[in-house]
Amino acid sequence: MTKTAAQHSTSQYELWPGSPFPLGANPDDEGVNFAIFSRHAEKVELCLFEDGGKREVARLPLRERTDFVWHGYVPRLKPGALYAYRVHGPYAPEHGHRFNPHKLLLDPYAKALVGEIKWSDAHFGYRIGDKKEDLSSDKRESAPVMPRCQVVDDRFDWDGDFHPVRSCNERIVYEMHVGGYTRLHPDVPPQNQGKFLGLTQQHVIDHLKSLGVTTLELLPVQAFIDDRVLVQRGLRNYWGYNTLGYFAPDARFGGQDPVRDFKQMVKTLHENDLEVVLDVVYNHTGEGNEKGPTLCFRGIDNHTYYRLGEDKRYTADFTGCGNSLDLRHPRVLQLVVDSLRYWVTEMHVDGFRFDLATTLGRDSPGFDVFAPFLAVLRQDPILAPRLLIAEPWDLGEGGYQVGGFPPGWAEWNDQYRDTMRAYWKGDGGLIGDFARRLTGSHDLFGHNERGPCASVNFITAHDGFTLNDLVSYNEKHNEANGEDNRDGNDNNVSWNHGAEGPTDDPEINALRERSKRNFLGTMLLSQGVPMLTAGDEVGRTQHGNNNAYCQDNELNWHDWYWDDPKWRLLNFTKKMIRMRKEHPIFRRRDFFRGVPVGDASRKDVAWLKPDGQEMTNEEWDKEFARCLGMWLNGDWLPESDDRGKALRDASYLVLFNAHHDRIDFKLPAGFGWRTEVDTFSETGEPADERAVPGDSYPLEGRSLVVLRQADDNATP
Repeated sequence: MTKTAAQHSTSQYELWPGSPFPLGANPDDEGVNFAIFSRHAEKVELCLFEDGGKREVARLPLRERTDFVWHGYVPRLKPGALYAYRVHGPYAPEHGHRFNPHKLLLDPYAKALVGEIKWSDAHFGYRIGDKKEDLSSDKRESAPVMPRCQVVDDRFDWDGDFHPVRSCNERIVYEMHVGGYTRLHPDVPPQNQGKFLGLTQQHVIDHLKSLGVTTLELLPVQAFIDDRVLVQRGLRNYWGYNTLGYFAPDARFGGQDPVRDFKQMVKTLHENDLEVVLDVVYNHTGEGNEKGPTLCFRGIDNHTYYRLGEDKRYTADFTGCGNSLDLRHPRVLQLVVDSLRYWVTEMHVDGFRFDLATTLGRDSPGFDVFAPFLAVLRQDPILAPRLLIAEPWDLGEGGYQVGGFPPGWAEWNDQYRDTMRAYWKGDGGLIGDFARRLTGSHDLFGHNERGPCASVNFITAHDGFTLNDLVSYNEKHNEANGEDNRDGNDNNVSWNHGAEGPTDDPEINALRERSKRNFLGTMLLSQGVPMLTAGDEVGRTQHGNNNAYCQDNELNWHDWYWDDPKWRLLNFTKKMIRMRKEHPIFRRRDFFRGVPVGDASRKDVAWLKPDGQEMTNEEWDKEFARCLGMWLNGDWLPESDDRGKALRDASYLVLFNAHHDRIDFKLPAGFGWRTEVDTFSETGEPADERAVPGDSYPLEGRSLVVLRQADDNATP
């Protein structure tokens, strides 16, 4: 870059005008360009620090402002340089302005952060304890207790890396926490345990591939902060839903170079045909409400970055986390979209799961399917092809939007979760809803032709009980969180099977293991995209804690030492995943129609009562009904293979019995049947004699059976 105007310098550093685009700190062969947006600032200073980050070596006023972007170019500065900002302007909270040049601020576009927040009252723009509260102003320096931003060189040898090619109905999502997954893994080198590079170790990849999952959904890895109140209690924000840096991978998951480590992780996972999806938190930031700290956005331009109430002093909170980013503003929308593009183009991720996504689609103030954020992503050539998953709710009015997102989006389906939990718990009157969830939730996603892939089906997630705890506890046990067990959901739709927590009773333990098999089998046989929570395949427990967001310890870390029940559950999960992958009848891209199809005039799906007859309309709402058969017609599928040849599959009969008693289920006449799965067995494997004798199947209480049609010559 050539020098086009007078030099501005302090000490040995020069400052040239630079460019307003792109935002952030961007190096070239001759120096670094800095650009930061602030609509209401009166002065912006770039602060440079020595290599260790303790001593400020230059404070350079950015004198150029283009379209409210403050910019400058520092020649001879190299990648690795540490920097931050001070922003001057009015401190007038009643008008939404909270500028305070005594507070060192992080760059919203920083690609790496060095150091940690060392909490003190100096982080706050107002005087803690002052009778005027946040209307007061604090002049203490926050620089000694703040992290620094780091200039990053994006160059990396991707060696031909590309996104795995996978149809939506082929995905099996595996939700995991980068830190907890390998923290205790005995075959991961200690320096990589709990790190990005831990997921590149061969033993870890072998487990993932042998399990059969296709898509890793990582809990937040964008730079986040530990809440002050948690640190004071000796805890941490383990889950990471407290983002402050939307471009920077969190340093706690990296080594000397977290950016390079993240890229190496993605490259290695792609080489093993595994997709990487990031759980991202663009609905709010870690700065909290109007009484929160001044770390970044609040001090750069509070009025622009955050949605404010009618009284501009207060932040609007649709998230329950104190603030909401204002994506109605073009520059805030740009920040989010630039971040997403960066993670796709530079970090090569394959998609995103958006936390509290309804907030992102709020206009003024309700959710709008044509909101700018949703419109931009739908047409963006970089982002539209990627996997986009919404958590389709927030805490504001009209926040529950399951089924409300536009085509191109998948959604976490909590109605699937709650229905399956209640059905297998033994609640009555659910057969109709059970069948709808089992077949892809057409009632939720069929109105705009999104298909079953719009439904991300899950029994458990990071938030709530693990699968083991779902069948072991009636009540939450969150005492370790330090909130007197008040936190976490009270409505878990769980069942402890007769004892609260661990027990030596063999009958209870056997029934719990069967319930786990029922849940996993049902989910992996359901239409839609299944999501397995990491560790559920081996019975991971959090000892009844259903809100372990602050537990960075053995309560959350994965135990890699497995006893016989865990091995049996793992092998059963592998079997069900293989069955799903091998048979397209269990993973259609289109909804069942429930009408005769094909030459044989058989329905694509038929619903049977225990007497072998089809369900009538009146019988779907019976309170006592807890047993159902689902007959899937594999002779006709509304899809084709890669060469355009019509797909064919075996026909299956899946029997569900949530009664506690055995039921002799009458099988359709004129067909031979072979048992593929019976969850009453402790392994899920059927008896040695797989062919079904007679015209009925002894369907044991609280069990699931999969029968494969062996003879298709007769007419039903």
